[in-house]
Amino acid sequence: MLIFDRWPAKHPERIQLFSLSTPNGVKVSVALEELELPYEAHIVNIREGEQFTPEFISISPNSKIPAIVDPHGPGGKPIAMMESVAILLYLAEKAGRLLPVDPAERYECMQWLCFQVGHIGPMFGQFGHFYKYAADTCKDPYPVERYAHEARRLLGVLEHRLDGRDYIMGDVFTIADIAIFPWVVCLREFYLGGDRVGLDDFSVVNAWVQRCQTRPSYQRGKGVCSLA
Repeated sequence: MLIFDRWPAKHPERIQLFSLSTPNGVKVSVALEELELPYEAHIVNIREGEQFTPEFISISPNSKIPAIVDPHGPGGKPIAMMESVAILLYLAEKAGRLLPVDPAERYECMQWLCFQVGHIGPMFGQFGHFYKYAADTCKDPYPVERYAHEARRLLGVLEHRLDGRDYIMGDVFTIADIAIFPWVVCLREFYLGGDRVGLDDFSVVNAWVQRCQTRPSYQRGKGVCSLA
């Protein structure tokens, strides 16, 4: 595969992870740690545009991290995958964990994955962009007000869902939790926007995030592809 011309595999028998420690990137490293699947990590420096190189595009046509190559994919053949939630589903099914077996609960879990993809990620990301990165270039308060309001609304959705539950699906930690909680961490710790959206008002969400952050898989996986 072309990807290995730029990022050679030292352990080609393992799952190859190409990522950076963004919320979407952390999802996959945490899942790999939680599932105890052997993998080798490669940093894709999106600050230097490595996501736009032909080698990375060969496995991620949309030029977004993370991406993986599993040398032991379906039928024993290599498979390359992009899009973090698609990767989470693939890894969970491969390992037979972190995804409910009951069909109704399985679809319920998938809807919360879609909630992250369609709402949490885009809205938190837009808030972070205008609040942290565009503060000096965009003086109009409208973008920050719009996305802060929507981020707060989405936190309210999470607060309601988690009320009386330890995790998104109840007592069991799943890929739905892995997909969502890194974005809440980012909201506070990277975008420094917790006060702006009133994150402290959501006690149930904060308790859930703390439970997720104390898991060994997060402690091991959060810095796997860090530039720091």
